[in-house]
Amino acid sequence: MPTTVTLTGSTTGTPVSASWEELVTSALLGTDRRPLRPEVGASGAAAGPAALLGTAAVHTVRRRAALRPATGAGLPVPAPADPRPPLPAAARRRLAQLLADRSAPPSGGRRGTAPDLTELIPQWLASAGAHGYRAPSELLPALLDAARARTDLRPHVLTFAGPRGLWLAALNPEWRFALRASSRGAQQPQTADPEAVRRLWAEGLFAERVALLGAVRGRDPDAARSLLATTWSTERAEDRLMFLDSLRSGLCGADEAFLEEALADRSRNVRSTAAELLSALPGSALARRMADRATSCVNPDRTGGAESIAVEAPHECDAAMQRDGVVPVPPSGRGERSWWLGQLVEATPLGAWHERFGGRTAQELVTLPVADGWAGELHAAWCRAAVRQRNPDWARALLGAPSTPPANGPGTASLAERSQLLATLPPPERALWVAGFIAAHGLSEAFQLLGVCSVPWDGPLGRSVVDALDIARDAGSYPWSFSGVMGLAERCLNPAEADRLAVLTTTPDEPEGASPGAGGYWSEAFQRLVSTLRLRAAMDAELVRTDTDGARGTGGTHGTDPAHGTDRPD
Repeated sequence: MPTTVTLTGSTTGTPVSASWEELVTSALLGTDRRPLRPEVGASGAAAGPAALLGTAAVHTVRRRAALRPATGAGLPVPAPADPRPPLPAAARRRLAQLLADRSAPPSGGRRGTAPDLTELIPQWLASAGAHGYRAPSELLPALLDAARARTDLRPHVLTFAGPRGLWLAALNPEWRFALRASSRGAQQPQTADPEAVRRLWAEGLFAERVALLGAVRGRDPDAARSLLATTWSTERAEDRLMFLDSLRSGLCGADEAFLEEALADRSRNVRSTAAELLSALPGSALARRMADRATSCVNPDRTGGAESIAVEAPHECDAAMQRDGVVPVPPSGRGERSWWLGQLVEATPLGAWHERFGGRTAQELVTLPVADGWAGELHAAWCRAAVRQRNPDWARALLGAPSTPPANGPGTASLAERSQLLATLPPPERALWVAGFIAAHGLSEAFQLLGVCSVPWDGPLGRSVVDALDIARDAGSYPWSFSGVMGLAERCLNPAEADRLAVLTTTPDEPEGASPGAGGYWSEAFQRLVSTLRLRAAMDAELVRTDTDGARGTGGTHGTDPAHGTDRPD
């Protein structure tokens, strides 16, 4: 039954009696159209707006006074334990400083000589993860905020935050990305429990199923393939593509039958991925079919005085080729026949060319002349095959000597493709090749190549970068064109190089014809480089736990010089 409130007093003039519903109706329609009725027995005119507001105020106070206390919300499940050791005190303070600087407004204009702390966060997180520390509980919100803003930080943040980070992320919708970002966000069962695996595969969310398939694949490749086969025909095309990609890990001959069936999939992307995986298996039937097609197009030519390579590109792309992953329609600007030839050569096992050309090595094959202008297409396809098959011998042959100009090299002039070839080589050899390239050609074309080199850069590579920057400075070159390389050097040079670089921080005399003010900018850039390297050395030293006697605990400095100082943990 509606509650009626009576209000009397000098402020309203006329005593009124009204329910809350009547007050709302009068307020919406106006007291002129829907006046409040006076109290029974009261005299006077109809109540006006003042009486309406006064009555509503009294009604509100009365309703609030009659409320019953609400039942308190239940407490969340306690955060799981994290057995990893805590950060040393100095490293904890450093992390707080890095995260605080991340949220500071950009300064704009010249960067000055101070290190860019924001760019050091990924490196700090990687080092802390390598030492096996757990994140401080009080900094977990700031860490998750940083990962929310920068996707490149997410893998490191989730590793460092550990189970407590995921527990906290589940309580805040803004951090739900952490539950989807990686397999750590998925609630995986023990892969040794077949029933739990089967249930999660049948009922789990897509991210959970992807993580589960990867975990099972890492433990038992055959079991993962069998699990995938149970629901393959009912999966969506985009899901089949993601699941199929998980077979790259541990790819072997036992996967061939499943992949051959996927060649008939109704999704073109699935068919293409299945063909790519099969071509990475040199003994597969698809690899043999591709080799038969490619070697019928590319043959030794002995008609002249010296042996060369003759090429006769395919004249059609038949249904069998399309089933094996050859895309019939070329991109804009490409000829059909060269497009089909490139796909055939790319999918052919590289060993087939040694057999076809009488046992010649990769080095010998890439130097053979190619008739009718097909050299560029053939070598580019060989480059893609070397990357796909992870073949370092062919990668070395196609890269050639680092001193050779890219346009005259045996493989491709594309720096993007060269960087992919470099990635197949062992890290020390990769660094030496790039160092030689920089020494011969400078830094202007080396930026992409530097991106595939291991960090910190090996001594020869680091010295070649610094020497090239020094040469550019002495020549009065425009300094801002080297800002990308300088930023890489700040993150990738070995911190032990800082003292050797200190001599470059002075402002040089500007040669005739130099860009105005270039000397000052170069000096600032080298000062920032040196201060950043020293800061990185200090950060690494802070992550090395020390006891009260100064004895070092677990972990290492990763090649940095701890002599720059270490704060003892509190």
